[in-house]
Amino acid sequence: MRAAIDCSLVDEVVVVSDGSTDDTASRANGAGARVVVLSPNRGKGGAMLAGFLDSNADVVLFLDADLVGLTTAHVEALLTPVLSGEVASTLGVFGSGRLMTDLAQRIAPFLSGQRAITREVLTSAPDFANTGWGVEIALTRYLRDAQIAVRTVELRDVTQVMKEEKLGVWRGLASRLRMYWHIFRALIAMRRRCRCRYPR
Repeated sequence: MRAAIDCSLVDEVVVVSDGSTDDTASRANGAGARVVVLSPNRGKGGAMLAGFLDSNADVVLFLDADLVGLTTAHVEALLTPVLSGEVASTLGVFGSGRLMTDLAQRIAPFLSGQRAITREVLTSAPDFANTGWGVEIALTRYLRDAQIAVRTVELRDVTQVMKEEKLGVWRGLASRLRMYWHIFRALIAMRRRCRCRYPR
């Protein structure tokens, strides 16, 4: 959050507290961010949509809340190509952070939660309120189908806190399995859509 607040290219920072029971809202508010409190929990897709609708920015940058090592330079690298009109969207992929998170994003970069997208493009996207952790798949599918170019930006020395580290082994594993289920559903939906649109 601090990297976004301190970035000169950022006009406003919106933090979505999605049913949080910790001090997320108070800490974000104290740091100078505008806070959107959701209750009950709406899932990642619903939280992202709520944050987007609360903002009137021409370019929206989505950042996961559990990033480690993010700097203003990373934020600028994600925003600059979109603000300059070179592309309508960027995708941040970890590099030289730590093995597990780097590897996961090398295998499936489209699952990254770090994206900058123009408001015009995002407004035209299908409703992603109920996609949960499959929201990145939904956005990737939309950008691909709309033939919108996406530039990949390496986020060197950035990683994120893994679910097992935040919640403990068993709760973290359960949360990870739920995430994989959401992603699997989104992938199936993408495949069905491809078959319908491009029959052999």
